[in-house]
Amino acid sequence: MKKFVILAIVLFTLTFALSQGKDGCYNCHKDVVGDKATELYPKDVHFKLGVSCADCHGGDKTSDDMEVAMSKGKGFIGIPKGDKIIDVCLKCHSNEMVMKKFGSKIDVNQFKLFKASVHGKSEIATCVTCHGVHNIKKVNDPTSPVYPTSEVRLCSKCHSDANYMKKFNPALPTDQFEKYKTSVHGQRILKGDTKVATCSDCHSAHDIFPANDPRSTVFASTLPKTCARCHSDANYMRDYKIPTDQYEKYAQSVHGKALLEKGDLSAPACNDCHGNHGAIPPGVKSISHVCGICHALNAEMFSRSPHAEVFEKRNIPQCEVCHGNHLIERPTDEMLGISTKSTCIKCHREGEKGFEVAKQMRDMIDTLVMRTNRAKAILDEAEFKGMDVSDARYDMNDVPQILIKARTVIHTANLDEFKETIAPGYEIIDRVTKAGLDAIDEYYFRRWGLGMSTLIITILVIALYFKIKQIERKK
Repeated sequence: MKKFVILAIVLFTLTFALSQGKDGCYNCHKDVVGDKATELYPKDVHFKLGVSCADCHGGDKTSDDMEVAMSKGKGFIGIPKGDKIIDVCLKCHSNEMVMKKFGSKIDVNQFKLFKASVHGKSEIATCVTCHGVHNIKKVNDPTSPVYPTSEVRLCSKCHSDANYMKKFNPALPTDQFEKYKTSVHGQRILKGDTKVATCSDCHSAHDIFPANDPRSTVFASTLPKTCARCHSDANYMRDYKIPTDQYEKYAQSVHGKALLEKGDLSAPACNDCHGNHGAIPPGVKSISHVCGICHALNAEMFSRSPHAEVFEKRNIPQCEVCHGNHLIERPTDEMLGISTKSTCIKCHREGEKGFEVAKQMRDMIDTLVMRTNRAKAILDEAEFKGMDVSDARYDMNDVPQILIKARTVIHTANLDEFKETIAPGYEIIDRVTKAGLDAIDEYYFRRWGLGMSTLIITILVIALYFKIKQIERKK
């Protein structure tokens, strides 16, 4: 077996040497002083595979006569420009048989992907823009411009140039690379860690689309799965010692269900909390500011609560303590109060002010909910009996809004402010309940009055009948 491998290597080396020896283009140009192409090309992956100058530029590589070698009749095209560059690359890279001949496993559909992408459609870039010209290396070669540690700088050549980007999309930020350098990903890649995410890991390589295009790997509803490709892979993430169940938890959360199941694109994805290019886990002090971007009122109320100062002094995460981080469930009244499911008893014990405040707030909410349900039942009964209670029902429309406000005010942990907020709800319910009971009483009063009237009328009719009979007998 070893002899066969050695023989194969020898044959390949001889074939390669012969093929390069017949390349009149290279043999001539390598003697030209300052010819950068022939200086670079020996280190190019194509040169090592026996691809000659004529395979890309056309012409007759076997001729020493310059006019013959560079004859258009021999297919010489010179230096290809624009789409012609892509056409040259496609001669091999879109042909599966040719690529197999070189032992390559590179996907031959790259061009189709690229042509549909934002770069291909607007003719912003060609193959050589990213991969180089005469110094093309394999992707896993550290000297390649698309090697992970170099790729981010390669992309930034265009994307950090405001004047250049203005020609194509003036609205696109040009500080992505600077932000990326501040992120955990950026800091690690600049130190040589090739496992962390680079531009192509998130945006893909050839099939790049705008972020608002549903085909994009960073489209709102697709982004969590893009992040999960690395962050849910326990083997891949083992060296970083961070959890790998974030996506699983997020998918079960109120945010995940809204985005992934209901298709609500306004629901937060990974980047809404962690950032895009400056991706970094929210710190203890910043997490409330992150949540506060959407939940502004809750954040403002929490900031003036006694919890805010205590949490900051003790270096405790804020919103996360009660609501969690990735597995954020829809908040319920059970989170408030002193029951076993309450989050308040995680910190507060019986006899403490916080314990009593939580208990009173929960009792007042439960009482208002119970009275509201009773009032609805009374109105339903009155309506069933045919009484008009539309005004009372209209008044009740304000109660759910008052409950929402009250449930928001609990973030202040201020019992007086909470009572002031919820009090109008009690007033409305008392008024509505009275109106409903009055309507039911009126119904029974009307029934009693009708009954009495019917009885009196009946008695009068009978009396009149007998009186008429009496008169007839006398005649």
